[in-house]
Amino acid sequence: MLRLSNMGFLVLTAIQFILGMLGNGFIGWVNGSSWFKSKRISLHDFVITNLAVSRIVLLWILLIDGILLVFFPKLHDEGIIMQIIDVFWTFTNHLNIWLTTCLSVFYCLKVASFSHPMFLWLKWRVSRVVVWMLLSTLLLSCCSAISLIREFKIYSVLGGIDRTGNMTELFRKKEKEYKLIHVLGTLWDLPPLVISLISYFLLILSLGRHMRQMHQDCASSRDLSTEAHRRAIRVILSFLFLFLLYYLSFYVLTSSYFLPATKMIAKIGEVIAMLYLAGHSYVLILGNSKLKQMFVAMLRCEPGCLKPGSKGSVYP
Repeated sequence: MLRLSNMGFLVLTAIQFILGMLGNGFIGWVNGSSWFKSKRISLHDFVITNLAVSRIVLLWILLIDGILLVFFPKLHDEGIIMQIIDVFWTFTNHLNIWLTTCLSVFYCLKVASFSHPMFLWLKWRVSRVVVWMLLSTLLLSCCSAISLIREFKIYSVLGGIDRTGNMTELFRKKEKEYKLIHVLGTLWDLPPLVISLISYFLLILSLGRHMRQMHQDCASSRDLSTEAHRRAIRVILSFLFLFLLYYLSFYVLTSSYFLPATKMIAKIGEVIAMLYLAGHSYVLILGNSKLKQMFVAMLRCEPGCLKPGSKGSVYP
């Protein structure tokens, strides 16, 4: 019999997995179909499509991890499968976070308006900046996974040796080193967090300043523009809240090795992580006119409206 906590964890995991697969799958389908038909894709659509794909992979990783955590706890703690999942999680998680950062920089440079020479220099080169960030993202994600693979190989070799005497002590030492490197690997994610926070702070500041300026204009145009800017700020704040929640979740997950009540903490961390992976996909859909229009049309069963290819707004 499953305990009530395990049952609740599995139900929440299943619901968020399904919602996340539907949301991210929808983004991938719309942009992928448009890309296939027109043979080209905008930089914005390219970033969010890859973001959706990385989140689909992360959702599968978290689902498998949750099943192992509940039904095969020993395999979850010591099995080779768990170390393989760790490597895939590390690579895909770093990729997801840096892609999200690329998106925040793109929105900031595309939408915000400042007169500082440095900002204008970056704004004029927004495509080049984001492309270089994407290449750096791939490189950093590979480096983070490789650093874990090296320790994983040593850990695996020692795990296959009969542990007696000094070998047992050596195995425990390497196990602690492996887990410590896993935790310290989260420091790789501090730079993208700082960049994202700066980008969205500047974006909110710019939109807020523009709203104040519009109060001096005529009321007829002010109402529609002000509402659009307020809606954009609400979307940005929603994303920022989910993004910070996700950071909290994976810091909890990676630190759970050294905390009491490890299993329960890991479950809470996984539920929060899935909430972000599923929730942010719908924030992206509702904040993008093309995706929102097609999503609403799909819910209303209007097949004539499901034609990928139109352009949407660049708000997150």
